Amino acid sequence: MRRWSVLGILLTAVLLVAGCAVGPSQRPPVAVRGELLPAAPPSSAAGPAADPDLLPGSEPVRTGPGFTDCTADATAALAAAGTPLPSGRALQVGCARLTVPADRSRPDLGPARLGLTRVTAPGAPADRPALVVLGDTGTDGSARAAVTLAGRLPATVLDRYQVIGMDRRGAGEDLLDCAPVDARVALLDAGPDRRDEAAMSRLLERAREVVQDCNLLLSGTLTSYRAASSADDLESLRATLGTARLDVYAVGDGADAAAGWVAAHPGSAGRVVLDGPGDPTLDEPARTEATTAAAEAAFDSFAAACTASPACPLGPDPRGYVDELVYRLSRTALPAGDGDAVTAGAALQAVRSLLAQPARWPELQSALVAAGDGDPAGLVRVLAPYGGPQGRFDAVLATRCNDTRVRVTPGEAAGLAGQWVQRFPLFGVGAAQSLVACGPWPSGGPVAPPGPQGAPPPPVVVIGTAQDPRAPQSGAERTASRLATGRTVRWQGAGTGAYPRTPCVTGVVERALVEGRAPSQPVVCPP
Repeated sequence: MRRWSVLGILLTAVLLVAGCAVGPSQRPPVAVRGELLPAAPPSSAAGPAADPDLLPGSEPVRTGPGFTDCTADATAALAAAGTPLPSGRALQVGCARLTVPADRSRPDLGPARLGLTRVTAPGAPADRPALVVLGDTGTDGSARAAVTLAGRLPATVLDRYQVIGMDRRGAGEDLLDCAPVDARVALLDAGPDRRDEAAMSRLLERAREVVQDCNLLLSGTLTSYRAASSADDLESLRATLGTARLDVYAVGDGADAAAGWVAAHPGSAGRVVLDGPGDPTLDEPARTEATTAAAEAAFDSFAAACTASPACPLGPDPRGYVDELVYRLSRTALPAGDGDAVTAGAALQAVRSLLAQPARWPELQSALVAAGDGDPAGLVRVLAPYGGPQGRFDAVLATRCNDTRVRVTPGEAAGLAGQWVQRFPLFGVGAAQSLVACGPWPSGGPVAPPGPQGAPPPPVVVIGTAQDPRAPQSGAERTASRLATGRTVRWQGAGTGAYPRTPCVTGVVERALVEGRAPSQPVVCPP
């Protein structure tokens, strides 16, 4: 029987956050509930000083691709994915394509075409300033993220902008689907019992199959699926829209790409919000170690949210419930029909994937309870958008591997698995296995340049979330420090993407996007 693949079981879902640890500062962080303390008045000894918190004005869109109406398709896709637009908010959605070089260093490789999704209030003028959305490859793609965000934005923001989602490399119009099915399944299914060097070596062989097939299919463009390419694509979009500066909201690894764009093109940055970037100073295996620690902390938040109710379906000890379920699935996978089965490794993938979306935690609880009772359907629904047909697995793998330089051998991965299983009992072994999955990939490069190239950019709002399963809390602070003008906002919540989920964060971002003012000092927002 073939282990879990969920390939062919369900249609994939069609289409928020790293914590920010505030570092040494002249002033302490400010704890707020939606209001910032005013900046200290400038000294008048040498005449009026430039306002350091003022952001550039938003520019009207002057040119651009021809968008065709796709409102019905977009709203239907959101409803099918379980995230319909709020009642009472009417939106108009347009779709277009952006043509960019597949690899700017290899003109002979030809073009790539990225999907664009424009979301506005009905009847909005075509030259309204653009707020470009760059999504996370592991959660929502940019197109869905743009529509979802527009549905939740404060009216003051939606009345000011047209929201444009730009697909990341490997998603949407440029969907990456190149891995052999059996090799993909093997990497997805690897359970916590496969942690010795021999097991890691077998995973390495399956990873080689992925690289070989993807190289053949992509004709030399495999390394273009990386944050640096998305940074270049942002600059191409800015030029296409005919603006000197671009206003951007980016989340997750989309924030990593946008941070690279700000560093490489500081003069192109307008009002920029980075929500949940990773730590740009880390490479492997330190990067995976930090993100795995963050995922374990996020699971603790998930468990605490469940047990806060006397009717927690996972009982008084959710971690113990999941441990027991994983143990049982390690011994006997749960049949899912058509020769497929949900394995221990697949179940842990499902848990980790939904930790990024607290709104779906009740769904995860129900899926785990059903699996405990022998029904795999809930976990299959969770896993389908990631590993199923038209899923995100290939794009996530390519982006992660291309954005790191260090490769880990099976022996080294086995050693790390032995250490991490003690520190990260749920996700440690899987984290070590993911390092082996990148073993055969060409060596990538850093997510962003060391710092801004030229004059510093305008102030950049950098948001971190305390329990983000994707990135450590240090990610936002170190991203802000690397950009030199970053202004940190630390939310004591959970999930990937803090905006606009809390009034405090929403207030800070609205001041930046609408009023053009960045916070004058670090901000701490309550849960």
